[in-house]
Amino acid sequence: MSLKEWEKKVLESPGAAERVAEIEEELRLAAGLTALREQAGLSQRELAERLGVKQPRVAAIEKARNVTIDVLERYVDALGGKLQVTVVKGNRRIPLLGVPATRRSPAAETDSVRETKSSDASTAKSVRKARKSA
Repeated sequence: MSLKEWEKKVLESPGAAERVAEIEEELRLAAGLTALREQAGLSQRELAERLGVKQPRVAAIEKARNVTIDVLERYVDALGGKLQVTVVKGNRRIPLLGVPATRRSPAAETDSVRETKSSDASTAKSVRKARKSA
């Protein structure tokens, strides 16, 4: 059996698509966190100092399958950023974390969507670059 045939057989098995999606999501988070740190020009050791932890803890965060919002927020804050969590439901974006509770104007919402798309594109580019070098 060729590698291609084996791959096709594995991907056709029940639950395979869901598991592949989970793995891709894990890799996206790991590569995204690593890319953010590298874009900030920091080593894991330097970021660890900012977080008040040891370097292996930063490595563990960057490899973690599940990262809590608290840990993610501390990580992003240490890089000089601000974590935002937004639920996307159809065409609506519902901010949950990191956005002031005051009502935002439609223009601000449009700008936010543009910034999110731009940030998503930048992160996707970093993820692709990280995958190529892995």
